[in-house]
Amino acid sequence: MQRRPFGLSGLEVPVLGFGAMQAGDPRLPEDAAARLLHHALDLGLTLIDTARSYGASEERIGRHLERRRDEYVLSTKVGYGMDGIPDWTYDCVVAGVDAARDRLRTDAIDIVHLHSCGLEALEGGEVVHALEACAAAGKLRVVAYSGDGAALRYAVMSGAFGSVQASVSLCDQQALRVLVEARAAGLGTIAKRPLAGQPWRAAGPPADAVHAEYRRRFAALRDQPGFEADDWEALALRFTAYEPGVDCVIVGGTNPRHLEHNLDAVAAGPLDPPRRAALHEAFARVGSQWQGLV
Repeated sequence: MQRRPFGLSGLEVPVLGFGAMQAGDPRLPEDAAARLLHHALDLGLTLIDTARSYGASEERIGRHLERRRDEYVLSTKVGYGMDGIPDWTYDCVVAGVDAARDRLRTDAIDIVHLHSCGLEALEGGEVVHALEACAAAGKLRVVAYSGDGAALRYAVMSGAFGSVQASVSLCDQQALRVLVEARAAGLGTIAKRPLAGQPWRAAGPPADAVHAEYRRRFAALRDQPGFEADDWEALALRFTAYEPGVDCVIVGGTNPRHLEHNLDAVAAGPLDPPRRAALHEAFARVGSQWQGLV
């Protein structure tokens, strides 16, 4: 697995990491979740990304990977969901970091993001100061932001963050320029949603508004010259993983064989420049009307 420096943090991350949202699904048996997490590490997917809102994900990572803590970079997200404390406040962020440390069974979390925090809260500064205080106390290593649009651009330009996470896929290329700027400024970068909910596989109604929008975009893009593939998953992963602004791309799932397919796709390396250019041009022709997703 190719590894890359993660900004100026001193961390190294794999080109392909593991998004652990589905690992927290209560419908996934506990033993299956354990096997999935260990398999991800065994394959070299040594950045594991989770969040407070991902069900039992943090607890399962802590329970099953505690003895392998030195083998992976741990990333989570906070800012909401603490009983009796208003969301997006200093106290909520600090309490969220402490609760995550307990669930993840670690003294220090490598990367902690403000999870899709709005622009107004970022500009207010309270939530950023809370993460900075946690970093100063040794509870986390990298102060980070996860989100898109104007808030993402503000986070990059503010100078307050050591890394950012944003949506990047064939169907959502709007963050690419901002991520290049982030990388140039010494920030680590993580690309989420690289498969855009797999709209090429859609058979029934979309799961939520985000996936409905990706399906709409994919239908528009598919009519554009140069926008086609025999293996959409592989194409999508190679596209995102080798964009100039991306350090690590995260993909989730519950099937270990899918993790292996994802790894094989990324191991094939970057797309040929003409192919990549065609995909950028297809998005440019129709994408100016679209806004980034949160």
